[in-house]
Amino acid sequence: MVTSRGMDVSAYQGVQDWAALKAKGVVFAFAKASEGQRSRDDRFDTHIGGIIKADLIPGAYHFAWPTQDVAAEAANYIGAVRPYAKAGFVHWLDLEAYSDRRNYGSRTGPQIRAWVSEWLRLVAAAFPGQRLGVYTSADDIARGHLPAGVPLWFPRYPWGAADWVRAEKQPQPLVHGRSVLFWQFTSQPYDRNIAYLSEAALRAWAAGDSTEEDDMQTSDQLAVPAWAKSTWPKDEGLADGKIAVSTALASGYSHARRASENSVALLAQVAALTAVITKLAAGGGLTAAEVQAAAEAGAQAALATLGDKLQED
Repeated sequence: MVTSRGMDVSAYQGVQDWAALKAKGVVFAFAKASEGQRSRDDRFDTHIGGIIKADLIPGAYHFAWPTQDVAAEAANYIGAVRPYAKAGFVHWLDLEAYSDRRNYGSRTGPQIRAWVSEWLRLVAAAFPGQRLGVYTSADDIARGHLPAGVPLWFPRYPWGAADWVRAEKQPQPLVHGRSVLFWQFTSQPYDRNIAYLSEAALRAWAAGDSTEEDDMQTSDQLAVPAWAKSTWPKDEGLADGKIAVSTALASGYSHARRASENSVALLAQVAALTAVITKLAAGGGLTAAEVQAAAEAGAQAALATLGDKLQED
């Protein structure tokens, strides 16, 4: 399996020899930038400066407090990374609970997912076209905290201390049906990761040039599956297999509205048929007009069902 090697660091790690690490095969490195509404990592500037100087694929992460104001947290992260977040920079939200869950409080799964979605939206607006993803656990995924279609950076430590070679021999993790793009496989003696792309493909992905789908969206575009291209043939941006978020939302709303209108009409037809059946059961006769209305309602319902089936196929 083709992979790339990487690391992530924070204030707990000292100055790294990034050039030497690159010579050993390290391709990417992510550094903690911020936490909560106001906290910034003391060594972020040193770490990210060295990462960029060594020509590694750079990225940063923000440790989330869903109990706090999402706009303030996004602004804290944006302010920390703006001097460095040029083309090819990757942004991550570190979504994990402290052992006492103080940063989650009493927030429900849907509330946390909505908070995460808004943080990603705000950061995407600040850095158009740049990649965003979420670092989170299997428990958070199981609880529904991760929005659909977001690139996943996943921690799981099966061995304790381990080198990249051992991780590269393992199958790519699949977590509650979610594919993993980055796997953090050890924290000893420091955090090591692999990405499931070659170096060239990873650089293209980070630059927003990749056409990969399935959890690999840029901040201002969503990958469009094949069925959507036929469903939305007139939408702009489908030539390259992608669609602007605003277009996708507008199209989705239009389709949802039509589906709702069709459902209301179908329920009315069912109600009419029910009334006819009730009258027959009571021994009552039917007028010619009632027979014609029932036939029309039945035909319309059958056509609606056929249309739905064709849409599914």
